Amino acid sequence: MQDPAQAVYLTLGIAIVGGYLLGSIPFGLIATRLGGAGDIRQIGSGNIGATNVLRSGRKDLAAITLIGDAGKGVVAVLLARWLTHDNAAIIALAGGAAFTGHLFPVWLKFKGGKGVATFYGVLLAACWPVGVLAAVTWLAVAILFRISSLAALVAAAFAAPFALATDQPYPMLGLSLFMTVLIFIRHKDNISRLLKGQEPRIGQKKTAEAPPPPNPVEGA
Repeated sequence: MQDPAQAVYLTLGIAIVGGYLLGSIPFGLIATRLGGAGDIRQIGSGNIGATNVLRSGRKDLAAITLIGDAGKGVVAVLLARWLTHDNAAIIALAGGAAFTGHLFPVWLKFKGGKGVATFYGVLLAACWPVGVLAAVTWLAVAILFRISSLAALVAAAFAAPFALATDQPYPMLGLSLFMTVLIFIRHKDNISRLLKGQEPRIGQKKTAEAPPPPNPVEGA
């Protein structure tokens, strides 16, 4: 007969490793390559997420990326639910692992996306009231300001308060805080551009940086 403790550790390992590997699937890169749009890492911001895929001009590929990135978070959480019969702690760990996998995918030398779509997928599957409220917040800010990163940051900032307001278990509160912190870290460049008023709006192609001025000595 299997030791109950061993069964718990095995389930925990499957949930975390499985969640991470699912999260590591780079749907943006796969969609743009198969769709003939090239390497998304060479377009716009170089990010593999849906917002940057949209800058390629392919709304269909952006939609596929959005669904894939959110879906892998959903699948990771549902797998953990099935394995544990709704153990909140393991579900939260699996969701956090999927989110981490998107940010630091093993297949791309740990250089991944910013996690917004996976953030929503994880929340909708793990604690749907928080996911719905965060998604509505994103939509409202996006409609008002037409800036995807601003909408993502505002929605992420409210995730933990939403978890408290809807009386979610502590593991879900911890999951919300964990993902929020990482989203802000991954958006540090966006935050800098927002403060300077230089952040591109939704659907706007990100302009390339201006080349440095010529060296006066070299031009002499």
